[in-house]
Amino acid sequence: MQYNYIPLPERQPLRWPEGHRVALFLTINLETWDLIKDTDKPYYAGGPAILPDTLPGNVPDFPNFTWREYGQRVGVWRLYELFDEMGIKPAVTMNAVTGLRRRQMVDAALQRGCEVIAHNYEQGELLTDVAHDRERERAIIERTLAVYQQTCGRPAQGWLSSSLRGTLNTADLLAEKGLKFYCDLMNDDQPYLVHTPHGPIVSTPYSNEINDFTLLTRRGHTTDEYRDVLIEELRVLHQEGAKTGRIMNVGLHPHVSGRAYRIRALREFLAFAKSLPGVWFTTREEVANWYLANHEQHIPNKA
Repeated sequence: MQYNYIPLPERQPLRWPEGHRVALFLTINLETWDLIKDTDKPYYAGGPAILPDTLPGNVPDFPNFTWREYGQRVGVWRLYELFDEMGIKPAVTMNAVTGLRRRQMVDAALQRGCEVIAHNYEQGELLTDVAHDRERERAIIERTLAVYQQTCGRPAQGWLSSSLRGTLNTADLLAEKGLKFYCDLMNDDQPYLVHTPHGPIVSTPYSNEINDFTLLTRRGHTTDEYRDVLIEELRVLHQEGAKTGRIMNVGLHPHVSGRAYRIRALREFLAFAKSLPGVWFTTREEVANWYLANHEQHIPNKA
């Protein structure tokens, strides 16, 4: 994997189709994890714990597990209803085991015409666990993509690693399998090409900054502050997008943004986004296809 360091001032202006200024990705994470693992090492089921003192993997951690499971049982349905109300289709990321064990969440996304992005096999199984074993990583990716095809009825076009923990091999393995976009690299407001021995793959950045888990759970922002952060980020990107187009990703977790007292923040942000001319409610696949055809007008291929 290799990508060029081309700072923003050295690029040509990025001109989105139809004069759009900002490609807005709204990404709901449909993540499923094991309650227990066959290990006595510390294990957090699905991500950083809401309660401290992480337990061994072979001991069930019901407070942390069921805190997240709220999102699957209640929160995601509140989010789907909000997006229906606003007339917007979000994207979703899907662990393979979500399609196998908790299919209703995925079916609801597919019925709405949402983009579905492959998101590793199981949320607690990180690719970095096999960072030095390319064939084991390949097996995880192949296993994940097979379930994606079975669940969604078409091959996956893009990938987000669990906890964004990809390896030096991940982009190449994805390109080898024909995927078009990769979300793990969070270093830009624009797409760019990642070069691999199997050809380029488009980086469509995810964000740990513009992310409900970071803003609400880690940093403790209020509902109003969360809304204001989202609005201010989009306001500035929209202004800058008059000169050169931008991407904004909003990462959503159903157990965080799907709480009743927080849903207002998203409703008011989405209303603001809809009020701005030039906000492109699009998919990563659409952006990747466009960028593969037009990247030379933005960042000439120097690899």
